[in-house]
Parts: sequence; structure tokens; C-alpha cells
Amino acid sequence: MIPLPEHSTARPRVLMVVQRFFPEMGGIETHVAEVASRLAAAGEFDVTVLTTDRSGRLARAEERDGYAVLRRRSWPAEKDYYLSPGLAAEVARGDWDLVHVQGVHTFVPPLAMAAARATRTPYVLTFHSGGHSSAARRRARGAQWRVLTPLLRGADHLVAVSRFERSHFSEATGIDPAGFTVVPNGGALPPLALDANPRPGRIVSSGRLEHYKGHHRAIEALPLVRRRIPEADLLILGDGEYEGELRALASRLGVADAVEIRHLPPTDRAAMAHELGTASVMAAFSTYEAHPVGIMEAVTLGLPVVGFDVAGTGDLVEDGLVTGVPVDASTATVADALTAALEETARRPGPHRPRPLDLPTWETTADGVARVYRQVLARRGSR
Repeated sequence: MIPLPEHSTARPRVLMVVQRFFPEMGGIETHVAEVASRLAAAGEFDVTVLTTDRSGRLARAEERDGYAVLRRRSWPAEKDYYLSPGLAAEVARGDWDLVHVQGVHTFVPPLAMAAARATRTPYVLTFHSGGHSSAARRRARGAQWRVLTPLLRGADHLVAVSRFERSHFSEATGIDPAGFTVVPNGGALPPLALDANPRPGRIVSSGRLEHYKGHHRAIEALPLVRRRIPEADLLILGDGEYEGELRALASRLGVADAVEIRHLPPTDRAAMAHELGTASVMAAFSTYEAHPVGIMEAVTLGLPVVGFDVAGTGDLVEDGLVTGVPVDASTATVADALTAALEETARRPGPHRPRPLDLPTWETTADGVARVYRQVLARRGSR
């Protein structure tokens, strides 16, 4: 077991609890890594990340970018509603000044909140809500939020990553919106090489390979796009069990040779920057994103985005950062929007140019989280 770094007694000890963490990939994993590293570097808080290990093969403890990472075994390995008794015990055992629960969907958040409440430890929660490919699971969300409401009401503060998320959970739980703070995800990526020019006709779609993420909508639109832009192709960045169905769909539609599916390591931010910088448009057809990290990264680089005007992506449509199409749009409408964006990119030769907007960065995200910590600790009194 790798020994943990020595903790300072002069700084408040913050435990971030998240159901999954690197090397697993996803928006929550990226958010926690980016924020934890910046909080640790600032030196105001002593940060530890507590997460689960469904495989049983990862290190139980390690140091990463100035903060400690603890992993506790969870079961079952193949499901997303796994349990981790050791995680709750770690929350209750540690002398934490503040527990920050990241995410709301699995059994991990209620276990962590209950353990913090039992030890009278202040806790906050960031929702990081997301969709699901199962219609039954989506229908059960309302009941799930009602069951969680007592624990959410007991939180010292609630953090939403978008205006949509604040409104959604305030309505679902009856909690006053004043009890929420909106702290959007950042979108910073490493700078692009000077010769990273967009590839004509290249569409990129990024995210886990699940049905609700909407990669299939981009595949369905591709044959229509290619009628007007014959060189158009689609790069899907992600992995998951839905890959076989996506490949089969591309084959049935006769565009298998124009669809590439590739997995990028979540920590290889330079590779992600290159793929986004050399695309001509991003297709963002997920039916639910609280505040999509992938879209923020694309917008930061100046890559045009066409996405469904729904959930947190709808906030970005309202802000003028994303070209919105209705979530129930026909394939022809989706194809028209993608074609228009590709043609617009072709009229502007050279690298993408980020628009002069005051976009959130991971620095502003970490600053927002730190302000919440200070407020909670000031009210409760740091131990």
C-alpha cells in the first residue's frame, strides 16, 4: 500500500467523495481531478479524494497532483448502482472538516451523506446529474430524488453546475433555490499547435458510448450530410458497450467507411485538444447533460457545436455558445444543422478562433468551490 502524504493540521481537511475516478473516464472524473489539483496547489485546503474500485485491481491509496486518492472496493463490478461499505466507513472514520459529495446518481452519494451526517461533519453536494439509456431508470428519477430529499436538505450547501440543474433540483425537492450555488464546469485544454487546421467535413462526437449520448443521431444524419459534403466523416471519441450497435448502424446506412470510433485516455488532454482542434464541428446530441465538459472544451477552442436544446446544453444554447436543434428534431433537421456548420467552417480557413467571451475555466470553477467551502466552514466553525 502506498503511504499517504502527511496532512497539515493548519488547513481544513476536505474529503471529496466521488463514485468513480481516474483511470475511469467521464465528466465527473474530469471535474474532480481538475478542481482537486487546483485546490491542492492553492494550499488553502488539505484535499483527499475518496472513490470506489469496481475492479479490485487499483491502488487503495496513492498521491496525485498534490492530493491523496483513496479507493475502496465496490460491488457489483458490472453495474452502475454498486455499493461500497468501506467508503462509508472511511467518511465516518476520518477527522474531516468538510465532506464534498460529487454526484447524485449511484448509492455512493447517500452513503457518504449519511455517514457525514452521523458524525456531524459538514457536507456539501454537487449534483453532476446525467441521463441514462434505460427508460425505466429515467422514469424512476423523480422517486429517487424524493427519497434523497431529506439528505439533500441536511446538506450545508448544494452546488449545481448549471442554471438548468439548479431549477431542476429545486423543483424536484422543494428546496429553496437560495440554498444552491451555480458553479459551472471549466473547459480548458492545452493550446493547439499552430498548424492544427480543421479537417474539411470532419464531425466529432465525444462521450461514453451509451444510447442517450446521441452518437447514433450523428451517424443517422451522416448519409444526408454527405449528399452535400461528400468528404464528410464522423469521429466518435469514447468507449462503452454500445460500440457494436453504433458500428452496425453505420454499416446498415452505408457509411461504415466514414465513421471512426476511438478511445482516448482521459488524462491525455493534448490528444483531446488535437482531435477537437482538427474537427470542423462538434455534434452534441445527448438527451441529458447537466453542464457538458466536452462542449465547454470545444467552445473554448472555438470549435462550432451543434447540440440538442435540452437540459444543461440548453443553457449554452441560450448563451449563444451552441447552435441548438430540438431534441425531437428529424434526421433531416439534424443533418441540415451539421451541414450548415461544416460549410461555415469551410468559409473561414485556418485554425479555429476562440470567440472573445468570458468563458468559465477550471480556475474559476475551483475558485467557486473554494468560496462555498469558506462559507460552510465559517458557519459551522472549522475544527
